[in-house]
Amino acid sequence: MIFLKSESEIEKMREAAQLVSRTLAEVARRIEPGVETGLLDRVAEEFIKKNSAVPAFKGYGGGINPFPATLCISVNEEVVHGIPGKRKLVEGDIVSVDCGVVKNEYFGDHAYTFMVGDCDPEDVKLLKTTLESLYKGIDKAVHGKKIGDVGSAIQKHCEKQGYGVVRDLVGHGIGKNMHEDPSVPNFGKPGRGERLRSGMTLAIEPMITRGTWKVKTLEDGWTIVTADGSKAAHFEHDIVVREGEAEILSTFDYITEITKNEILETHYG
Repeated sequence: MIFLKSESEIEKMREAAQLVSRTLAEVARRIEPGVETGLLDRVAEEFIKKNSAVPAFKGYGGGINPFPATLCISVNEEVVHGIPGKRKLVEGDIVSVDCGVVKNEYFGDHAYTFMVGDCDPEDVKLLKTTLESLYKGIDKAVHGKKIGDVGSAIQKHCEKQGYGVVRDLVGHGIGKNMHEDPSVPNFGKPGRGERLRSGMTLAIEPMITRGTWKVKTLEDGWTIVTADGSKAAHFEHDIVVREGEAEILSTFDYITEITKNEILETHYG
């Protein structure tokens, strides 16, 4: 079932999304060679709780193997759902940091892929293309378009550069639940799929690789890696479908103020 949000609900979602944005910026301050991913996780959890919210990922899934951390931190060939711990980042790593919060009963959930020090120019190109594809997908997330228009825009932009577009993992609706209908694939055909309507709230999140689109899950039951060991990038925004132009609830502005990374900056902010 798809839930169209009222303006008051959207304001609550904006507050949650902006808290995720500020949390990612707090993490960005500490990303450097030698830092343990577990430290980044603790920084995020403390910041979220300090701001009267709850980490959305910690304990997610329940059962015998709930997700054990506040952040998903995925390094190099890890696509998503990497578990923070004692691993130390090294010069040249690329690291996706995905964060979710619950604030005032609504979820915020978005992600950014960081460069650790100086990176391979081919990795930088991957990040830039993935970020560009996110906004190309958002450009299509307007009233009257279809889900396939969003996925097609992402897929065409990335495949034109020779990259793999992960099929097994998709974006999603978001609201009082972290994952709501509809699913938002990063591939598809224009004019196909669910019709987009004003008030729909979506998390759009291209996951793009330098090699195959195929992935596999590690023995921890969470970490998803590329099947061929190629590096992957992941960017995510929370948006509202509107007439004419989508509204982005989250922002990367707090991150770019800290990283001052002109290579990845776009006019969208």
